[in-house]
Amino acid sequence: MVQHLACAGGVIITASHNHLPYNGVKLLLDNAMAPPPDVAEQIKNRFLNKDFASVDSLKQGTVSANNEADDIHLAKVLRIVDQKAIAKKQFKVVLDSVNGAGGRPGVKLLTALGCKITPVNTEPTGLFAHMPEPTAENLTSLCDAAKNAHADIGFAQDPDADRLAIVDEMGAYIGEEYTLALAAKLIFSKQTGSAAANLSTSRMIDDIAKSAGGHVIRTPVGEANVASAMLQNNCIIGGEGNGGVIDLRIGPIRDSLVAMAFALQLLAQTGKTVSQLVGVIPRYSMTKYKFPADKTKIKLILDAVKKLFPDAKVDSSDGFRFDFPDAWIHIRSSNTEPIVRVIAETKDKSASAKYIDAVLKIAQNPG
Repeated sequence: MVQHLACAGGVIITASHNHLPYNGVKLLLDNAMAPPPDVAEQIKNRFLNKDFASVDSLKQGTVSANNEADDIHLAKVLRIVDQKAIAKKQFKVVLDSVNGAGGRPGVKLLTALGCKITPVNTEPTGLFAHMPEPTAENLTSLCDAAKNAHADIGFAQDPDADRLAIVDEMGAYIGEEYTLALAAKLIFSKQTGSAAANLSTSRMIDDIAKSAGGHVIRTPVGEANVASAMLQNNCIIGGEGNGGVIDLRIGPIRDSLVAMAFALQLLAQTGKTVSQLVGVIPRYSMTKYKFPADKTKIKLILDAVKKLFPDAKVDSSDGFRFDFPDAWIHIRSSNTEPIVRVIAETKDKSASAKYIDAVLKIAQNPG
């Protein structure tokens, strides 16, 4: 809507998948993207230091309401998929919106695509029916509902609807990483080019892009970083492994509605089930770990980790990502919490332990 109304900026009130008592203020620039970190820090400091001027009542602006956002956004999404081909399949879909913002537009989208919907927690009460992050342990009820409904696919949105997790036709959670992989598979089936993904995203997207003659540009973690790379490199698809898909034809943001439409388009186009589509994508094992650390300890850990893997290809744009022929590991400090995140992805699940253990050993005694 910032783009559509040619606004000077936007403000979103959201704590995403954090539950009470958390809340957040997310700012957008006139290009509908979040401000870069240095600008965001300036805005935050001005607010905290009260470094701004007030105006009297005669100089205040006006407030108006606009209720067209759903229709405008959904029209854009529907234009980039084959609405008739999807509707012809009459897919059975279970949608769990965890009582967040995505339920209302999510149901509208699936209805427009001719789906037979089993709605779960689609009322936007903000009172989450289960832990809201769309991870396997939080979506057992969706898996059961998809299986009982004999659904073709199950979708789980996070509360602010920028992330999507998928459940297959047997009621099995396939993981957030596959959301971007399936979207990339659809887009690369029609054209070649470049994709953008953050450093913590699975190599599945690299394999999909490579098989279509394309390549992947890696960025620091964060939606704005991925979107910036997409704009600079004219990427045909992008996103993050947390279930966030970005298509610049809609906007420079992660979007669960786009992800749902793409998944259904891929099902309709190929005639395959979700499990069959997943089965032909090269499989990896990802292990995630986090531990608390203040700024001083984080610096000591990252300085020590730098020397840990001398033979690896290193990307230091966001902490450190070490790439090996058969694996990668990413160590970085969180943008929102005083913690260090460690993610390793390997072909063999047991192999990731040696990388994680090496980092944890340093964390216990960073120097």
